[in-house]
Amino acid sequence: MSSIIKCETPASLLVGCRLNARMRSTGIWHMAEIVGIKKLGESRQQFYVHYDDCNKRLDEWLNDDDLDLSKVQFACRAGHQIGAFAGVASSKRQSSLIGKKSQLKLTQQQQQQKPETETTISKGWGRGRKHVKGGEKILSPAAPGKENTNQAENSKIPKARQLKHPNNSVARMKNVKMIELGRHRITPWYFSPYPEELCPVDCIYLCEFCLKYCKSSLCLGRHLTKCTLKHPPGNEIYRKDAISFFEIDGRQNKVYAQNLCLLAKLFLDHKMVDFDTDPFLFYVMTEFDLRGFHIVGYFSKEKISVEDYNLACLLTLPPYQRKGYGRLIIEFSYELSKYEGKTGTPEKPLSDLGLLSYRSFWAQAILEQLINQNQSAVEGVRPSTTINDICEQTAIKKDDVIYTLKRLNLVTYCRGQHIVCINQNAIEQHRTAMEKCKIRVDPACLQWSPKDWNKRMNRLFER
Repeated sequence: MSSIIKCETPASLLVGCRLNARMRSTGIWHMAEIVGIKKLGESRQQFYVHYDDCNKRLDEWLNDDDLDLSKVQFACRAGHQIGAFAGVASSKRQSSLIGKKSQLKLTQQQQQQKPETETTISKGWGRGRKHVKGGEKILSPAAPGKENTNQAENSKIPKARQLKHPNNSVARMKNVKMIELGRHRITPWYFSPYPEELCPVDCIYLCEFCLKYCKSSLCLGRHLTKCTLKHPPGNEIYRKDAISFFEIDGRQNKVYAQNLCLLAKLFLDHKMVDFDTDPFLFYVMTEFDLRGFHIVGYFSKEKISVEDYNLACLLTLPPYQRKGYGRLIIEFSYELSKYEGKTGTPEKPLSDLGLLSYRSFWAQAILEQLINQNQSAVEGVRPSTTINDICEQTAIKKDDVIYTLKRLNLVTYCRGQHIVCINQNAIEQHRTAMEKCKIRVDPACLQWSPKDWNKRMNRLFER
């Protein structure tokens, strides 16, 4: 139930109200929902809004004069949030974010991961669930943290800030203004549960090799005098020219994996952060120069996946986007599947950008396979193939192959059977697309052998 009325003053607005708001980037008025409100003084307020049918990266803080008060739609559920800046203004609101059913037990490694600041900063790990309706899953699932029955020990462990639902007001608002990663300063797109003490600063400084977060450039400088890493921890399994991939075990390099999840959440809106990284592998792509191996992006995958997922989370950092690196990461994930002798698929549902990337890759990989087969066919003999042949050659799961063929209109029904027909237009489109792919995975440069994680897990449980 909702009602549309005219507001005399902005002070009457509540979290959850819907009204027309003026986008600062374009000046266009657009329907928006008020997600958060914060007071700037006794009489001034700012409103954090989400624009309908727009990506959340466009969400922003607006002043009173950017809102149209003539037609305001009030939601009944918003009545208790008058003038509240969610997660900050009300202690009750803060306490609702504290996990009541589980606590996150910090390991000794996690306890050592404290921000390097002039004053001690308490840790505030974010913890959430993986499955989110209406969006792609971004970060890895994990079992809930076990409760510590030792009360004395519990008193020293900060409770996890749980982001239980994607509609949680705190998780819907950007909380980090800027990050500095190596030579890049990047404006985040989305919320990430960095410690609350760090979020008000103008910029969070990250070590580009271990991803440790610091409150100031001075603290980062002190850290760099002690940090010995010049590349991601783990094994380098691929190198061609300046591009390398490192395999990181989420159990052996827990702190790095957790910091990577925090960084990724700044640019991925479709999954919640969970800090139990033990069940996952992380494959970090880097560019090499004389200073070291600089992170470009990464993907993660489950060590054991019942659904044959070969990718859980994919990110190319903004400074490296539109260079073909996203496609390279996807191709690399399928190259690993080929080595494993399996077909794979990404976790679904995919984000809008993820779906576009995978559609493009699937189309190019399948067309390349079909065209190569056509060229190698004996003259006068019509080449034939099956869906299973395509799956085996590309390592793409059967459902994704069928979906791609139908989307490209390459499947026709003739004389009681489905036939794949490639026209000249599809061939030309494929050649044009492949000309733009300046970097490809070279299987000869991959030094990697698959591991049987089922046996490893069984041995671990036996101990």
